[in-house]
Amino acid sequence: MDDRRRVILITDGDDHARKSIELIAKEVGGTCITLSHGNPTPINGNLIVKLIKKAASDPVFAMFDDSGIVGEGTGENALKYVASHKDIHVLGIIAVAARTKQAEWTRVDVCIDRDGDLTPYGVDKYGVPELEIGRLNGDTVYCLDQLNIPLIVGIGDIGKMAGKDDVKKGSPITRKAVELILERSGFNG
Repeated sequence: MDDRRRVILITDGDDHARKSIELIAKEVGGTCITLSHGNPTPINGNLIVKLIKKAASDPVFAMFDDSGIVGEGTGENALKYVASHKDIHVLGIIAVAARTKQAEWTRVDVCIDRDGDLTPYGVDKYGVPELEIGRLNGDTVYCLDQLNIPLIVGIGDIGKMAGKDDVKKGSPITRKAVELILERSGFNG
C-alpha cells in the first residue's frame, strides 16, 4: 500500500494565493500548508515535509515563492526538496505565470486561460494566452523541468488575473487547475 502523502504544489505564495488555496483546499476536503505561504517562502523543504505529514487530509497543498530572485531561490530549493521526498507523491504542480525580470520559464502540459479555457499555449500573469506552445514564464518555475512530475498546469497570477480569479468569486481558474490535477491523477479522496 502506498502511504505517501498526495500533494499539489503551487509556485506562488503571496496573500492572494494563500487565500485562494486555503479556500479551494477546504472545498475539496484537503489541507493547505498555510505556513508555506510567503514572498519569498519563509520555511525550508524539510519543515514543509514535516507539516505535510501531519496534515489532516489529502490532497495537501503547499506554496512556494522565490520573490523574483534570479535562479533558484528559497522557494525553488524547498519545492525541489518536497517534490523529491520519498514520503511525498506529487499529483501535479500549478505553475503560476509572472512578469519576471529574468527569463525563467518551464515546460507545461497544459494551461488554463483567464476565461477558464484549456490551451496548449502558455499564459501571462493576467491569464492571457502567449505565443509559445507548452511554455510558461514565471518566477518560481526554473527547476520544474528537472523534476519528474505527472502534470504541470500553467495559469495566470492566482487570485488575480484582472479580477477573473478573485477569491470572492471562488478563484475559479485556480479551482479548475486543481480539479484537472485531481481528475488526471485519479485522486478520489
